Amino acid sequence: MLNTYEDFVKAFHPKSGLDLKFYKQNQMQRRILSFMNSHGHSSYGPFLTALSADPALYDAFFKHLTINVSQFFRDAAQWKTLRETILPLLLQNKTPLKLWSAGCSGGQEPYSLAMTMMDYFSTAKFTVLGSDIDVNVLKQAKDGLYKQNDFASTPPEVLQKYFTLIDNGYQIKDSVKRQVSFQHQNLLTDRFQSGYDFIACRNVVIYFTDEAKEILYKKFTDSLRPGGILFTGSTEHLFGMNQLGLKSISSFFYQKQ
Repeated sequence: MLNTYEDFVKAFHPKSGLDLKFYKQNQMQRRILSFMNSHGHSSYGPFLTALSADPALYDAFFKHLTINVSQFFRDAAQWKTLRETILPLLLQNKTPLKLWSAGCSGGQEPYSLAMTMMDYFSTAKFTVLGSDIDVNVLKQAKDGLYKQNDFASTPPEVLQKYFTLIDNGYQIKDSVKRQVSFQHQNLLTDRFQSGYDFIACRNVVIYFTDEAKEILYKKFTDSLRPGGILFTGSTEHLFGMNQLGLKSISSFFYQKQ
């Protein structure tokens, strides 16, 4: 019988590949109980059985847990810093640039990186990878279909240049899609490639335990080349960066020494 949160975490891990012990228990338990209550479940055992029997319920639950919220060019001031300071700094020494959006949700961030490179550094060569643990949002990313609310931070000229208006929203143009690849990835357990010039991981670790954050930031640092830059979210402050061999070069941007 699954009577406790700990029992559920242990049983859910092999089914999903998502180890909830790396997430802060209070916040994650509230999210799970909220979802259970809204779908008519009051105990963990029958809920896990329902997840196994109903793929649509499982997909909705997984998406609820992984908190897929994003927009194109989210936090405009930070994108300004990126295009005016960070990318020029990286391009001084190296091309092509190897860029990675970790925890990319529906693809808004990696596509924003590609469009920034295409608009402001049109002669520079680059690759962009987007990765996420949720296969459903990765499907949206690969399809490149978006709603109006994805563009709250998007300059109108960018929307006009890189998207096609369709019946249900907007389709990103193939010229951008060709610049970005996507892969399924568990940040905490999978091995990373190395030699990245730039890694963006924003608003992904806010529900992680301190232990999980230490693991992840160490892996990111190891994956950066010397001089490479890690970009974190506006709610995430990187403590212990000196021990990792990072230094702050602007708010939320950290360079590997």
